[in-house]
Amino acid sequence: MERDYIISWKAAGISLGLLLILATALVKPLGVSTQFVVSDAVVAHKVAPKYAESNTYLSKYGEKQDWGIGYGWVLVLGMFVGGGITSALLRKRQPEQDKGSMPPMWQERFGDSMTRRYVAAFGGGVLLLFGARLAGGCTSGHMIAGVPQLAISSFIFAVTAFGAAILMAKFLYRSGPEA
Repeated sequence: MERDYIISWKAAGISLGLLLILATALVKPLGVSTQFVVSDAVVAHKVAPKYAESNTYLSKYGEKQDWGIGYGWVLVLGMFVGGGITSALLRKRQPEQDKGSMPPMWQERFGDSMTRRYVAAFGGGVLLLFGARLAGGCTSGHMIAGVPQLAISSFIFAVTAFGAAILMAKFLYRSGPEA
């Protein structure tokens, strides 16, 4: 008999909470999107220092202490590596799907083009990152680290992100042929 190794949502939530406590105690709260801004600022400070210093947003980032293989890029790399490992380990456990296939709901609504699916996923990620930076952080920074710290901006971001996601899902997956 094969043992079921998929972790329950309760165990995953507790593990994430403990990881958050450990990360906050040892380094600082988790967050990813700032690392992209730091990288942009470092490049701007090297290529066009006058512009970087005169730009209110970029002048806050890109100093020597911000650069290097800091925890931010290690976290970004860890997300890719961890996602890849998890995908490989759980590939056979995906419900209602064969390897490489798409969810039936997506396929019924938008067809079976993998390119279209990847473009939609990438575009959605870009929009989420843009909105998160406008809100002063990213989903991991706001929802995973900011809400437990009771940051008002994080609560506003979380409610707005979930509300927008629900409305967009209802719009995208409404009944009838594709618009």
